[in-house]
Amino acid sequence: MKARIMRLIGLTMAVLAIVSCAGASSAGDVESASRNCTWCHGTLGHGYTIAPRLAGQRHEYIMDQLYDFRTHARDNPFSQQYMWGATANLGPQTARDLAAYFSTLPPTPANDGDRALAEIGREIFLEGIPEYDIASCAACHGPNAEGIGQIPRLGGLSYSYLKRRLAQWGEGYHVAAEPPMPRIASRLAPNEIAALASYLSFIQ
Repeated sequence: MKARIMRLIGLTMAVLAIVSCAGASSAGDVESASRNCTWCHGTLGHGYTIAPRLAGQRHEYIMDQLYDFRTHARDNPFSQQYMWGATANLGPQTARDLAAYFSTLPPTPANDGDRALAEIGREIFLEGIPEYDIASCAACHGPNAEGIGQIPRLGGLSYSYLKRRLAQWGEGYHVAAEPPMPRIASRLAPNEIAALASYLSFIQ
């Protein structure tokens, strides 16, 4: 019963986001569009369970993801259920304005990982796993996981979101993504993903 209620709530949120974002895009009203995004991403862009934190995210990355949702290149289940429709009528200027808006919001860490695993995750992030030919995450995402250009900020994202996203690379989603992420993520074991997601959730 609880699972059914959660599905109904999720469907309602998705429909509201789809209808609202479509209207906001045609009017070019970024303020209205950003309010509609808060159904899933929170009033300050800090996200809920199924949606990532957008506050402080790289604006170039947000724009890329909005494009990937529209073109269905980002094809994991939640993207299909929520974001494909929500971005279907989103105009380029509104997408740019939304990306700029969320990138300027102050980020706060989710702090929801397993602290017992955080040190292992830190080592993976900074040093990689040489025996698996996995390079340091910091080399691309920055020493504080702040992101660089179109490469996303990972610091402070929620444990559950990061864990799910890393697992999806290995499950064959996002096949259109550029290397090296598909190769790297597919080589991470579940315990390594949990450690990495835990560490990143605590980064300010």
